[in-house]
Amino acid sequence: MTDLLVIKIMRESLMTVLIVSAPILGVGMFVGLIISIIQTTTSIQEQTLTFVPKIIAIFLTIILLGSWMIRVLVNYTNNIFMLIEKIGVG
Repeated sequence: MTDLLVIKIMRESLMTVLIVSAPILGVGMFVGLIISIIQTTTSIQEQTLTFVPKIIAIFLTIILLGSWMIRVLVNYTNNIFMLIEKIGVG
């Protein structure tokens, strides 16, 4: 196993993690921003008000995009297993 192969695997794994987690983080950030704007305009300074909408939005995102996330992770895992197989045979 060469250094280039290790770097390629690490880059692929980091990109996969970023691609899979981006929708969840984006939705959480967007909902938090909207709730913060509403809190600022209404002068409500309750810190726990943002948690419930964020949790609901993140759960809905996981429900809607869960199959896609699983597919991406399974494809990555299959690629890693094929790579292990090629290295073991070679």
